[in-house]
Amino acid sequence: MNAVARQFHSSPATVWLWVERVRGKRLERTAFSSAKPGRAWNRTATQLERRILEVRQELRERSVLGEYGACAIEVALTAEQAVVPSLATIKRVLVRHGAVDRARRLRRPAPPRGWYLPAVAAGQAELDSFDWIEDLKIANGPLVQVLTGVALWASQADAWAEPSRRTEFVLSRLTGRWQQLGLPGYAQFDNEAVFQGAHHVADTVGQVSRLCLALGVTPVFAPPREHGFQNAIEGFNGLWQAKVWQRHHFEDFAQLLATSARYIAAHRARSATRREHAPARRPFPPSFQFDANAPLTGTLIFLRRTDDAGGTHLLGRHFPVAARWAHRLVRAEVDLGAQQIRFYALRRKDPADQPLLNEVSYHREHKPFRGKPWLFGER
Repeated sequence: MNAVARQFHSSPATVWLWVERVRGKRLERTAFSSAKPGRAWNRTATQLERRILEVRQELRERSVLGEYGACAIEVALTAEQAVVPSLATIKRVLVRHGAVDRARRLRRPAPPRGWYLPAVAAGQAELDSFDWIEDLKIANGPLVQVLTGVALWASQADAWAEPSRRTEFVLSRLTGRWQQLGLPGYAQFDNEAVFQGAHHVADTVGQVSRLCLALGVTPVFAPPREHGFQNAIEGFNGLWQAKVWQRHHFEDFAQLLATSARYIAAHRARSATRREHAPARRPFPPSFQFDANAPLTGTLIFLRRTDDAGGTHLLGRHFPVAARWAHRLVRAEVDLGAQQIRFYALRRKDPADQPLLNEVSYHREHKPFRGKPWLFGER
């Protein structure tokens, strides 16, 4: 048996197994395969496997969206009108050849979309979120600030690069986006002064909030240092950085703008079907003129966590909410017309239950806007 094993480059144990398998049987009726009898193995053709790997490499190098996984390969093969194996087969080929990115981001389960705004959660209103990607450095060039925006339900995204973070830049990009897409019900921001206005002066309402109120869009300010409220925009920020900034090398600012514009166009094209089921947007008023000194009407929303006493700070003041609701989340709705603030309880465990906790009077004297007001249409 040892001599036979050496001749066939096998082990003595395997030779013994073959001998036992044919003992007392006719050789032509004996299966010498090590597989279980009656089980057929189908392997993808070598030429098709090679094409799958080639398509993956082509997508990795050229895809505007930066997607080159099994789903993207299936779409590409279908477009070629070639033989298209199943998605599971493509995945097996990629795994067999080690062509799978092993890195995976761990994600915590997200709460329901827009759960802290009942009209958004019910799919009755759209929510546009905005944020900054800060201090990106172009080789031999300036630092770049990127203002990003994304719709919660329709996924319509935007990214605008600029050397500095200016309020005028934010105002021009918001109006440009809303002239193109229509007005959402809500616009969400973090608490930076460029969005909210100066923090050191009580009752300050910045120009971004004033623009939103003038257009009938309710500005919403996310709670500081709280996870989950900025998931949509932070998710898009990570996507843009991975698929645009980290994937390409930029020699100058113009090259960055062109590459980002191509990506945004491809991203919008892919998410086009979501717009059909998203809440409707209102048309942008054709004769709109922005007056930063106009009296303020409408509602400002602040998402906050209460302090030890069950109160919270907003608009440069401290307001009581409820002693029993200390260290808990609230939605503060500042009704400028009714001159009152309504505080609603927010709980992730029971997002649909948002009882009214307190109502307080809020009187804000009309003050002329301090600083240079932005002119509509100014870049």
